[in-house]
Amino acid sequence: MSDPDATAVEARLDPSAPPDYRRLAARLAVAWSETRPRRVGLCGGQGAGKSTLGRLIEAACAEAGLRAIAIGLDDFYLSRAARKAMGVEIHPLFETRGQPGSHDLERLRSALDALLDPGVVELPRFDKGLDDRIEDVRVEGPFDLVLFEGWCVGARPGGVGAETPPLNALEREADPQGRWRAEVDARLARDYQSIWERLDELVFLQVPGLDAVRRWRLEQESSIPEARRLDAAAVDRFVQHYERITLRMLEDLPERADWTVVLAEDHSVDRTLRREKCFA
Repeated sequence: MSDPDATAVEARLDPSAPPDYRRLAARLAVAWSETRPRRVGLCGGQGAGKSTLGRLIEAACAEAGLRAIAIGLDDFYLSRAARKAMGVEIHPLFETRGQPGSHDLERLRSALDALLDPGVVELPRFDKGLDDRIEDVRVEGPFDLVLFEGWCVGARPGGVGAETPPLNALEREADPQGRWRAEVDARLARDYQSIWERLDELVFLQVPGLDAVRRWRLEQESSIPEARRLDAAAVDRFVQHYERITLRMLEDLPERADWTVVLAEDHSVDRTLRREKCFA
Protein backbone atom coordinates (compact mmCIF):
# COMPACT_ATOMS: atom_id res chain seq x y z
CA MET A 1 0.00 0.00 0.00
CA SER A 2 1.81 3.12 -1.20
CA ASP A 3 -0.40 5.66 0.55
CA PRO A 4 -2.29 3.84 3.32
CA ASP A 5 -5.44 5.32 4.80
CA ALA A 6 -6.28 4.55 8.43
CA THR A 7 -9.99 4.09 7.74
CA ALA A 8 -9.30 1.62 4.94
CA VAL A 9 -6.77 -0.28 7.07
CA GLU A 10 -9.21 -0.47 9.99
CA ALA A 11 -11.95 -1.88 7.74
CA ARG A 12 -9.75 -4.88 6.91
CA LEU A 13 -8.95 -5.82 10.52
CA ASP A 14 -10.62 -8.60 12.53
CA PRO A 15 -14.25 -7.47 12.97
CA SER A 16 -14.54 -9.41 16.24
CA ALA A 17 -11.80 -7.33 17.87
CA PRO A 18 -12.69 -4.28 20.02
CA PRO A 19 -13.52 -1.36 17.68
CA ASP A 20 -11.40 1.12 19.66
CA TYR A 21 -8.37 -1.14 19.37
CA ARG A 22 -8.93 -1.71 15.65
CA ARG A 23 -9.04 2.04 15.12
CA LEU A 24 -5.94 2.60 17.25
CA ALA A 25 -3.97 -0.16 15.51
CA ALA A 26 -4.80 1.28 12.11
CA ARG A 27 -3.71 4.79 13.10
CA LEU A 28 -0.46 3.54 14.60
CA ALA A 29 0.34 1.40 11.56
CA VAL A 30 -0.29 4.26 9.14
CA ALA A 31 1.84 6.62 11.24
CA TRP A 32 4.68 4.11 11.37
CA SER A 33 4.49 3.47 7.63
CA GLU A 34 5.60 7.09 7.33
CA THR A 35 8.11 7.40 10.20
CA ARG A 36 9.54 3.85 9.88
CA PRO A 37 10.63 3.03 13.44
CA ARG A 38 12.44 -0.32 13.71
CA ARG A 39 11.59 -1.27 17.29
CA VAL A 40 8.51 -0.05 19.18
CA GLY A 41 7.64 -0.80 22.80
CA LEU A 42 4.08 -1.36 24.00
CA CYS A 43 3.41 -1.33 27.73
CA GLY A 44 0.59 -1.16 30.25
CA GLY A 45 -0.81 -2.89 33.33
CA GLN A 46 -2.06 -6.47 33.42
CA GLY A 47 -5.25 -6.93 31.45
CA ALA A 48 -4.85 -3.66 29.54
CA GLY A 49 -5.06 -5.43 26.19
CA LYS A 50 -1.43 -5.36 25.07
CA SER A 51 -1.51 -8.76 23.37
CA THR A 52 -4.81 -8.00 21.63
CA LEU A 53 -3.50 -4.67 20.39
CA GLY A 54 -0.22 -6.26 19.34
CA ARG A 55 -1.97 -8.79 17.11
CA LEU A 56 -4.08 -6.03 15.56
CA ILE A 57 -1.01 -3.88 14.94
CA GLU A 58 0.70 -6.79 13.18
CA ALA A 59 -2.28 -7.12 10.84
CA ALA A 60 -2.66 -3.36 10.38
CA CYS A 61 1.01 -2.98 9.51
CA ALA A 62 0.65 -5.62 6.80
CA GLU A 63 -2.22 -3.59 5.33
CA ALA A 64 -0.07 -0.44 5.56
CA GLY A 65 2.86 -2.01 3.74
CA LEU A 66 5.03 -3.00 6.71
CA ARG A 67 6.14 -6.49 7.66
CA ALA A 68 5.78 -6.43 11.44
CA ILE A 69 6.02 -8.95 14.25
CA ALA A 70 4.76 -8.61 17.80
CA ILE A 71 6.78 -10.33 20.51
CA GLY A 72 5.94 -10.40 24.20
CA LEU A 73 8.19 -9.96 27.21
CA ASP A 74 6.16 -12.74 28.84
CA ASP A 75 7.52 -15.30 26.39
CA PHE A 76 11.04 -14.58 27.63
CA TYR A 77 10.37 -15.68 31.20
CA LEU A 78 12.99 -17.91 32.73
CA SER A 79 11.96 -21.52 33.15
CA ARG A 80 10.13 -22.57 36.27
CA ALA A 81 13.24 -24.41 37.46
CA ALA A 82 15.44 -21.35 36.97
CA ARG A 83 13.02 -19.14 38.91
CA LYS A 84 12.81 -21.74 41.67
CA ALA A 85 16.60 -21.59 41.94
CA MET A 86 16.41 -17.79 42.21
CA GLY A 87 13.87 -18.22 44.96
CA VAL A 88 16.36 -20.30 46.92
CA GLU A 89 19.43 -18.17 46.18
CA ILE A 90 17.95 -14.65 46.40
CA HIS A 91 14.36 -14.49 47.71
CA PRO A 92 11.31 -16.80 47.54
CA LEU A 93 9.25 -14.15 45.69
CA PHE A 94 11.49 -14.58 42.64
CA GLU A 95 9.75 -17.88 42.00
CA THR A 96 6.76 -15.85 40.78
CA ARG A 97 7.13 -14.75 37.18
CA GLY A 98 6.78 -11.16 36.04
CA GLN A 99 9.06 -8.83 37.92
CA PRO A 100 12.42 -7.63 36.56
CA GLY A 101 14.85 -10.46 37.12
CA SER A 102 12.54 -13.21 35.89
CA HIS A 103 13.38 -12.86 32.18
CA ASP A 104 16.03 -14.32 29.85
CA LEU A 105 17.51 -10.98 28.79
CA GLU A 106 20.36 -12.41 26.73
CA ARG A 107 17.88 -14.18 24.48
CA LEU A 108 15.64 -11.10 24.36
CA ARG A 109 18.50 -8.87 23.21
CA SER A 110 19.43 -11.41 20.55
CA ALA A 111 15.84 -11.58 19.25
CA LEU A 112 15.42 -7.80 19.07
CA ASP A 113 18.46 -7.68 16.79
CA ALA A 114 17.99 -10.88 14.79
CA LEU A 115 14.39 -10.16 13.77
CA LEU A 116 15.56 -7.14 11.77
CA ASP A 117 18.00 -9.26 9.74
CA PRO A 118 17.45 -12.00 7.13
CA GLY A 119 17.29 -15.54 8.43
CA VAL A 120 15.39 -17.87 10.71
CA VAL A 121 14.88 -16.79 14.32
CA GLU A 122 13.76 -19.15 17.07
CA LEU A 123 11.55 -17.36 19.57
CA PRO A 124 10.68 -18.74 23.01
CA ARG A 125 7.11 -19.32 24.12
CA PHE A 126 5.72 -19.45 27.63
CA ASP A 127 2.55 -21.20 28.80
CA LYS A 128 1.09 -19.25 31.73
CA GLY A 129 -1.18 -22.11 32.67
CA LEU A 130 1.82 -24.43 33.02
CA ASP A 131 3.95 -21.57 34.37
CA ASP A 132 6.80 -22.79 32.19
CA ARG A 133 8.41 -22.61 28.79
CA ILE A 134 7.12 -24.66 25.91
CA GLU A 135 8.49 -25.41 22.44
CA ASP A 136 10.07 -22.52 20.52
CA VAL A 137 8.49 -21.06 17.40
CA ARG A 138 10.52 -20.33 14.24
CA VAL A 139 9.99 -17.17 12.18
CA GLU A 140 11.71 -15.87 9.07
CA GLY A 141 13.27 -12.40 9.05
CA PRO A 142 13.79 -9.68 8.19
CA PHE A 143 10.90 -7.65 9.61
CA ASP A 144 10.41 -3.95 9.02
CA LEU A 145 9.09 -3.43 12.54
CA VAL A 146 9.43 -5.32 15.82
CA LEU A 147 6.65 -4.53 18.29
CA PHE A 148 7.81 -5.49 21.77
CA GLU A 149 5.01 -5.66 24.34
CA GLY A 150 5.24 -6.16 28.07
CA TRP A 151 3.80 -4.78 31.27
CA CYS A 152 7.00 -3.04 32.44
CA VAL A 153 8.56 -2.09 29.08
CA GLY A 154 9.97 1.42 29.46
CA ALA A 155 9.77 1.42 33.27
CA ARG A 156 12.44 3.28 35.22
CA PRO A 157 13.86 2.30 38.61
CA GLY A 158 12.60 4.14 41.67
CA GLY A 159 15.58 4.13 43.99
CA VAL A 160 14.02 1.39 46.10
CA GLY A 161 16.19 0.04 48.91
CA ALA A 162 15.81 -2.40 51.77
CA GLU A 163 14.74 0.51 53.96
CA THR A 164 11.88 1.48 51.60
CA PRO A 165 8.55 0.99 53.44
CA PRO A 166 6.29 -1.81 52.16
CA LEU A 167 3.58 -0.76 49.73
CA ASN A 168 1.08 -3.57 50.18
CA ALA A 169 0.32 -6.74 52.11
CA LEU A 170 2.60 -8.86 49.93
CA GLU A 171 5.62 -6.68 50.68
CA ARG A 172 4.76 -6.47 54.39
CA GLU A 173 4.23 -10.19 54.85
CA ALA A 174 6.57 -11.83 52.31
CA ASP A 175 9.36 -9.22 52.12
CA PRO A 176 9.58 -7.64 55.59
CA GLN A 177 13.31 -6.94 55.23
CA GLY A 178 12.88 -5.32 51.80
CA ARG A 179 15.42 -7.56 50.04
CA TRP A 180 13.10 -8.59 47.20
CA ARG A 181 11.83 -5.12 46.28
CA ALA A 182 15.35 -3.70 46.48
CA GLU A 183 16.71 -6.44 44.21
CA VAL A 184 13.88 -5.98 41.68
CA ASP A 185 14.62 -2.26 41.48
CA ALA A 186 18.36 -2.88 41.17
CA ARG A 187 17.84 -5.32 38.30
CA LEU A 188 15.47 -2.92 36.57
CA ALA A 189 18.19 -0.26 36.75
CA ARG A 190 21.14 -2.49 35.86
CA ASP A 191 19.77 -4.92 33.28
CA TYR A 192 16.65 -3.53 31.63
CA GLN A 193 17.35 0.11 30.81
CA SER A 194 19.77 -0.79 28.00
CA ILE A 195 16.98 -2.82 26.39
CA TRP A 196 14.47 0.04 26.61
CA GLU A 197 17.08 2.31 25.01
CA ARG A 198 16.92 0.20 21.84
CA LEU A 199 13.30 1.24 21.27
CA ASP A 200 12.57 3.97 18.73
CA GLU A 201 9.08 4.66 20.11
CA LEU A 202 6.99 3.71 23.13
CA VAL A 203 3.21 3.24 23.34
CA PHE A 204 1.73 3.36 26.86
CA LEU A 205 -1.71 1.91 27.61
CA GLN A 206 -2.67 4.00 30.64
CA VAL A 207 -5.00 2.00 32.89
CA PRO A 208 -7.45 3.87 35.17
CA GLY A 209 -5.78 2.43 38.27
CA LEU A 210 -4.93 -0.72 40.19
CA ASP A 211 -8.58 -1.66 40.75
CA ALA A 212 -9.05 -1.88 36.99
CA VAL A 213 -5.88 -3.96 36.67
CA ARG A 214 -7.22 -6.45 39.24
CA ARG A 215 -10.62 -6.62 37.55
CA TRP A 216 -9.23 -7.01 34.04
CA ARG A 217 -6.62 -9.55 35.16
CA LEU A 218 -9.39 -11.61 36.77
CA GLU A 219 -11.35 -11.46 33.51
CA GLN A 220 -8.32 -12.90 31.70
CA GLU A 221 -8.47 -15.96 33.94
CA SER A 222 -11.67 -17.05 32.19
CA SER A 223 -9.57 -18.04 29.15
CA ILE A 224 -7.41 -20.39 31.24
CA PRO A 225 -8.52 -23.99 31.91
CA GLU A 226 -10.52 -24.09 35.14
CA ALA A 227 -8.08 -26.38 36.93
CA ARG A 228 -5.30 -23.79 36.53
CA ARG A 229 -7.44 -20.68 37.00
CA LEU A 230 -6.73 -18.17 39.80
CA ASP A 231 -9.55 -16.97 42.03
CA ALA A 232 -10.05 -13.33 43.06
CA ALA A 233 -7.85 -13.57 46.15
CA ALA A 234 -5.02 -15.19 44.20
CA VAL A 235 -5.28 -12.57 41.44
CA ASP A 236 -5.13 -9.78 44.03
CA ARG A 237 -1.95 -11.22 45.53
CA PHE A 238 -0.47 -11.82 42.07
CA VAL A 239 -1.06 -8.20 41.03
CA GLN A 240 0.63 -6.96 44.21
CA HIS A 241 3.94 -8.25 42.81
CA TYR A 242 3.69 -5.57 40.10
CA GLU A 243 1.99 -2.77 42.03
CA ARG A 244 5.07 -0.68 42.85
CA ILE A 245 6.35 -0.46 39.27
CA THR A 246 2.85 -0.08 37.81
CA LEU A 247 2.12 2.95 39.99
CA ARG A 248 5.45 4.51 39.05
CA MET A 249 4.70 4.01 35.36
CA LEU A 250 1.30 5.66 35.76
CA GLU A 251 3.06 8.67 37.26
CA ASP A 252 5.87 9.22 34.79
CA LEU A 253 5.15 7.48 31.48
CA PRO A 254 2.46 9.91 30.25
CA GLU A 255 5.26 12.49 30.13
CA ARG A 256 7.76 10.19 28.38
CA ALA A 257 5.85 7.89 26.05
CA ASP A 258 5.54 8.78 22.37
CA TRP A 259 1.90 7.62 22.48
CA THR A 260 -0.28 7.51 25.60
CA VAL A 261 -3.56 5.63 25.20
CA VAL A 262 -5.91 6.60 28.03
CA LEU A 263 -8.22 3.70 28.87
CA ALA A 264 -11.62 4.13 30.52
CA GLU A 265 -13.05 1.91 33.28
CA ASP A 266 -15.02 -0.06 30.67
CA HIS A 267 -11.77 -0.83 28.80
CA SER A 268 -12.61 1.51 25.91
CA VAL A 269 -10.10 4.05 24.58
CA ASP A 270 -10.96 7.44 26.05
CA ARG A 271 -8.33 9.35 24.06
CA THR A 272 -4.87 8.93 22.56
CA LEU A 273 -2.08 11.45 23.03
CA ARG A 274 0.88 11.67 20.69
CA ARG A 275 3.44 13.90 22.33
CA GLU A 276 1.51 17.18 22.34
CA LYS A 277 -1.13 16.04 19.85
CA CYS A 278 -4.39 14.34 20.76
CA PHE A 279 -7.09 12.45 18.89
CA ALA A 280 -10.20 10.83 20.34
